Amino acid sequence: MILLRSIRAALLLPAVFLWGLPAQAADLLEPPAPAIYQAPDTSHSLSSFVSQLRLGVLAHDPGGKEDGSVDIMGEIVFAKPWSNPDPLIDMLLPAFNAGVSVNTGGKTSYVFAGLNWHADITDALFIELDFGGAVHNGKVGDVVPDGRDALGCRFLFREAASIGYRFDANWSVLATVEHLSNGGLCDDNRGLTNVGAKLSYHF
Repeated sequence: MILLRSIRAALLLPAVFLWGLPAQAADLLEPPAPAIYQAPDTSHSLSSFVSQLRLGVLAHDPGGKEDGSVDIMGEIVFAKPWSNPDPLIDMLLPAFNAGVSVNTGGKTSYVFAGLNWHADITDALFIELDFGGAVHNGKVGDVVPDGRDALGCRFLFREAASIGYRFDANWSVLATVEHLSNGGLCDDNRGLTNVGAKLSYHF
């Protein structure tokens, strides 16, 4: 009896082994499952916190002591951190902006930051107001050379007004006038007034 059981087991073992080979071969030949596509995470993309990028060219202090040179300006308008469903109230809620203005004639350059208010007049026309501060590399001492403004303080207030035209959802152009001064906080307060245009890309 024991001998019969041993013979039966010896006969069944190869059959079991051979029965499993086709399944293993099929597993080897089966192509790998395609990777599941995952959409990129855009929650932290540039457009989530930047609204516009701007590049401008402004006449530097026309009619003033630093007249005759040009400023190249780069500006960022950040996405509004707040909003309101009422258009009139939403218009009163500002965005933040920041930028740099470099004078091509070696005169006063500055970096600035502040608040930006935007209001649409029509679908294409809009106006903007800026208010903030700037830090400059101009002249603040008691002795100011010819051809330079006596700006008094290293920190200046900056105000700007613009009227813009929107070409499409992405591009617009703005005519801008800006003024920088210390508001009487220092003895000298000549200030700077610059006039020019900016090209804006909207995200």
